[in-house]
Amino acid sequence: MKDKSRTRDIRRSPGHNAPPDLLPEFDLIGRGMAQWRAERPDIDCSGKAIVGRVLHLQGIILRAVHAALVPYGLRYPAYAVLATLRVAGAPYRMSPSRLQETMLFTSGGVSNLLRRVEVAGLIRRIDDPADRRGTIVELTAEGFALAERAMAAHAAAERQLVSMLAPGEQAALATMLSRMIVLNGAAPAHLSHQSNDAEQYSLMDDD
Repeated sequence: MKDKSRTRDIRRSPGHNAPPDLLPEFDLIGRGMAQWRAERPDIDCSGKAIVGRVLHLQGIILRAVHAALVPYGLRYPAYAVLATLRVAGAPYRMSPSRLQETMLFTSGGVSNLLRRVEVAGLIRRIDDPADRRGTIVELTAEGFALAERAMAAHAAAERQLVSMLAPGEQAALATMLSRMIVLNGAAPAHLSHQSNDAEQYSLMDDD
């Protein structure tokens, strides 16, 4: 009960009124930064205050999303295919390359993922009428029905994840994160392969 009370308090209160153990310097990243400052005071580790927390949140978010999708027999990567095709609008089809761009998956990862989702009967791959060498991915009726149900649960999980922030805080955070994404969008060439590897591990591992 004590933990739930503290959570309610921080959802209602500005950061400076939060219980001490819920202030930034007391979370996992804050404690790690304190160790960095103690052991390597010559290095400015201030970027970890945001980058470290974004990376930590990735795991928290994926666990919450996976839990929300369990009743539908889905993991996030398969769900992402269905939802992306669904919101594309009728006739609910896209090229594999467009899916890859939209979902930020690697090409190899998309190919393997589509194979699994197709075997489950949720999508079908057909010849591209505009390109005989290409294929088009489209939702089956079963995939459409499953997407319709799962999308509401996914959106509810996302709202719950940000529910401790007031509407104005959510809007401000969304704007700042968008700025980071846009201005850091062109990753340095020497980091691109590392980014792809990390992306495939975190989003495609559904075993």
